[in-house]
Amino acid sequence: MSTRTFNVNANLVASSTPLAPPMSDRDREPKQAIPQTTSFQNGKGRRIWIDIDNSPHVPFFLPIIEELKKRGVEIDLTARDMYQVCQLIEFFNLPCKVIGRHYGKNKFLKVLGTFLRAVQLVPTAARFRPSLALSHGSRAQILVCKALRIPTVMMHDYEHSAKTGFIEPDWVFTPDVIPTNAMNKRPERTLKYPGLKEDVYVPGFVPNPQILNELGISRDEILVTLRPPATEAHYHNPESEELFAEAIRFLSENRKVRAIVLPRNAKQGVDLRREWAELIARGCLMVPTSPVDGLNLIWFSDLVISGGGTMNREATALGVPVYSVFRGKMGAVDKYLAAKGRLTLIENIKDVRTKIVLARWNRPSQPENSDRPALRTIIDHIFMILEGKCPPTFRPAL
Repeated sequence: MSTRTFNVNANLVASSTPLAPPMSDRDREPKQAIPQTTSFQNGKGRRIWIDIDNSPHVPFFLPIIEELKKRGVEIDLTARDMYQVCQLIEFFNLPCKVIGRHYGKNKFLKVLGTFLRAVQLVPTAARFRPSLALSHGSRAQILVCKALRIPTVMMHDYEHSAKTGFIEPDWVFTPDVIPTNAMNKRPERTLKYPGLKEDVYVPGFVPNPQILNELGISRDEILVTLRPPATEAHYHNPESEELFAEAIRFLSENRKVRAIVLPRNAKQGVDLRREWAELIARGCLMVPTSPVDGLNLIWFSDLVISGGGTMNREATALGVPVYSVFRGKMGAVDKYLAAKGRLTLIENIKDVRTKIVLARWNRPSQPENSDRPALRTIIDHIFMILEGKCPPTFRPAL
């Protein structure tokens, strides 16, 4: 059993005002009412178990945890040792018990690993006795909660990885751009929030230019942040790797460009350093050996090229030019961003050299702050479920 406990004082990042204008009604399907004010304040005596299943979920849950704690809710945290989850837990000083690990890209081992981790989680969940369990895609948590009769909320922002098989959560939260019936066999149990998942935590971001000095980046250089494809994900398409490699070759041809690759795990980092050793030796490519504040790096980049979802959306939330080399099934969120011109899709080798613009980004002095109520809506939904009240979106599909 892989179990580790982080027992340190939490120093959580606050979320205040969102970054970009909300989506218009015509962009939402189906249209649903969104709470305009937070009316639920008292969470005293309530316990919520949050299971962190992947790296992007660490910053995502920070402001949610803080808001729940402000209202008196007790929070119990568990996490899976996957990619950079443990490093991020330490980076953000989260009190958390790490249980279980990642079992690679083999589908049989993935399923077996999910059931094994569920068994490992049972004693901890039984001790927590939570009023509600919350995650962003933890199938193991769903299995445990069904056995222990704990109500569950699962959040998702990519419908092609959302299916949990024969067992489904009691509630599903999704961005409002995703069709209701894409996530759950019971669409009346799907609740929406405005904007994107990244709108929950990006508003709390404060830039720190010291990162450029720490990485040895000159302000005269064009800084490009790269994120490799998730090669171990079940939705991975090898075409993404070909486009990613071509993007690195394209960047290496421009002497003014400095590229930084943020690997998803230690093995991927080793592979990148071996494959691109010559470019690393020349100084035009860097693969950090320690955790980097990805949001801060994105802000000080002139463009982002990514084979995944979260970093693409973080860049769009900050207004940084972003190019996606993801070639798996396109989700509704990415389709929306591409249609709005906030995300450029790189679909073939030719696109790498014809669509990617290597230019300085006209960066504002600070990230834009405007009201997007993603966090508030999620908190309202959680409290309505805790209090047994029917959310405004809880209506049978017509």
